[in-house]
Amino acid sequence: MGHKPRIVESPSVRLIDLKSGSNAYFIVASVEVGNTTTKCILTATNLEDGKTRLVTKTVTMTRDVRAPKKGEEIFGRTLSGVELTRQSIAELVKDTLLRAVDKANLDIKTDIHFVVRSTGVVAGFDAPEEVGEFIKALAEGCLMAGVPPNRMTPPMSVSNMQEKIRKYSKLEKVVFDGAVASVTPPKGATGVEIVANEMEGELATAGIKEGAKWVDVDFRNPCISMDFGTTLDGRIIGQELPYARTIGNFCGYAGAIPDALIKGTGKVDPQKGTALEIFQNIGKDDVGSPELRKSSSAEFKLLPGISLGKFSTMFKGKQILEYSQNIHQYIRIEKVPQGFKRYGSVPVNPKAAEEMGVVLIGCDVGVNGSDMDKLTAIGGEIYKKHGLSFLFAVIDDVMARVIQRLIKVTQEQGLLFENSAIGITGRAGITGNKPKLVLKYLEEMGIDHNIDARVVFVDDGLARGSAVMARCMNSLGTTFNPLGGRSGGKCILAQRIKLQSGK
Repeated sequence: MGHKPRIVESPSVRLIDLKSGSNAYFIVASVEVGNTTTKCILTATNLEDGKTRLVTKTVTMTRDVRAPKKGEEIFGRTLSGVELTRQSIAELVKDTLLRAVDKANLDIKTDIHFVVRSTGVVAGFDAPEEVGEFIKALAEGCLMAGVPPNRMTPPMSVSNMQEKIRKYSKLEKVVFDGAVASVTPPKGATGVEIVANEMEGELATAGIKEGAKWVDVDFRNPCISMDFGTTLDGRIIGQELPYARTIGNFCGYAGAIPDALIKGTGKVDPQKGTALEIFQNIGKDDVGSPELRKSSSAEFKLLPGISLGKFSTMFKGKQILEYSQNIHQYIRIEKVPQGFKRYGSVPVNPKAAEEMGVVLIGCDVGVNGSDMDKLTAIGGEIYKKHGLSFLFAVIDDVMARVIQRLIKVTQEQGLLFENSAIGITGRAGITGNKPKLVLKYLEEMGIDHNIDARVVFVDDGLARGSAVMARCMNSLGTTFNPLGGRSGGKCILAQRIKLQSGK
């Protein structure tokens, strides 16, 4: 019996509704500089029902950032080697943010209540702590765009908030103490980061918690979140109250795996090309299905979701599985061993993780991508023999099995609870036929606790998470529709008040 994946794509909100004043909307700008794309996504949370809706988004390719100027210090590099400086990052953020705000016909000073910035560009750093400097560069870009400084930090009191949202804030009862959607980050007394993209994992987790509300999945603690952008991030969350601990982190490669396979087609740049842009460069004879030929969106929500069953008649379904298994020979998924400073090109600190009681689970291709060229060769072979539709069917199976293996390691480490919800976001985890295959492979593992209601696939998880983080910083939770606390439980506001009062 087949499963019907719960896939979240929240509706947009109209400008007239934002401006009418009939509902109080909390508008947040999420700015992310990723390895592949740089995005600014504007969301509006209706403070009456606690649901977040899309206002607008702008997406550009990060590789199009301007080149370093003379005298500028190379600050970091994307996974494909694009050089970045503090100044170029700031300018990129400024331009992206202003373009999104202008597109929405909003004013950055009066209409945007909060701005959250993040980065997935972690491969070019030597240590997790260096990402903090990158975040500062993102902040500079926001300031250059005209964002008031107090729109990026928690308010000191209700009087520092815009008047129309003050009545919804519980800031006089509870303050922001670092927990986002009732989850505390894995930091020790020294403040040492254990994985470079920790903030992305935090935002993705919070975003999936919010997105799950749209499909009636209770994605409160305990839960597992996975973000399949170019690099992998995410968290494994325990079930303590009022705040649950982060007991596991994911890191390594995600979307970089299909990117490597697609490079074998010769239809994208052999160094900087990605699966995102394949449809801009294909011809009529390259693709087996009309749906693929018509697709041209740069947002990668364009795959037709061709099922493996259909390919059994068009091609040999057995060949798809054989190719997938061959590719997985080069993919390592395991608890990150001690002594590694990078895993899947992401800076990690497994010693600190062990000391904090956090399990690091990584996904690599060879050792820090050493076998990526083998994936490219296999992708070229598949494309030459079977075409692009077949290649995407292989990619869907490969990534679904990556998710299965990540959950299997989680289970082996004793971190998968009977009531753990599983949430997936990111281009390499939710597109095409991956959701159906994920449910199929998780069921094969014996995860049968109402799997359809425990697994959710969410678009724009990071931007949703930015909206949640901004609400947490401003104490804008909804007691009747809580994001925090334990699955099946009640709102934790009373417990938070007790905790912060020292009782």
